[in-house]
Amino acid sequence: MNFLKYLFILFPFLLTAQIIEIEQDSIAVEYVIIEGDSVPHTSIDLDEVMLLHKLKFDSREDRIRYLILRRKTIKVYPYAKLAAQRLDSMNARMATLKKNRDKKRYTKRVQKYIEGEFSAELKKLTRTEGQILVKLIHRQTGTTAFDLIKELRSGWRAFWYNTTASMFDISLKREFDPFNEKEDYLIEDILQRNFQSGILERQESAIKFDFYDLANKWLNNEEPKKD
Repeated sequence: MNFLKYLFILFPFLLTAQIIEIEQDSIAVEYVIIEGDSVPHTSIDLDEVMLLHKLKFDSREDRIRYLILRRKTIKVYPYAKLAAQRLDSMNARMATLKKNRDKKRYTKRVQKYIEGEFSAELKKLTRTEGQILVKLIHRQTGTTAFDLIKELRSGWRAFWYNTTASMFDISLKREFDPFNEKEDYLIEDILQRNFQSGILERQESAIKFDFYDLANKWLNNEEPKKD
């Protein structure tokens, strides 16, 4: 599974960047006028809560498959989330570099850091975990792993990485497609439940869809509406 480490040459570590966080109070104070007096009224902004259906399985085997998929999705999602964050950072950084020489030097520096930081962990992924990771990278970035490598490295490298991955029955061209692939819908279901429980930190999908439409399709055989 060594080829998986190359997915993360795409997402930079900004050595000189500084992120200034401004602490904001989420509690806004308003005033309600009651018979001429102003009374402070406190409103609290709450996160949107998605109402999810109760899980039901046709068989014990289906339940076990879902639990295995849940374990693997929870394991690899943080890598896909990091991929999207690093891609945004890299695009911002690359936009400040004018010379191709500086861009290449920056990319190599990023590659060296990412390989040292994540290669040991990525080698431990199973084939199915690797394929889920590829699909989640597409969910989080809107671009397939193959196209990211092709854009940021070269088409030749992307071809060979994908050829190597295919030996493990993994395609770097795989997209996240919950409209047509039930496993992808189940992955989305797992993500939404774990976002709400706080096990995973929410990051919006770059692929646009309505989860309720997807649930209606897969649970009630109703076709979802595509944006």
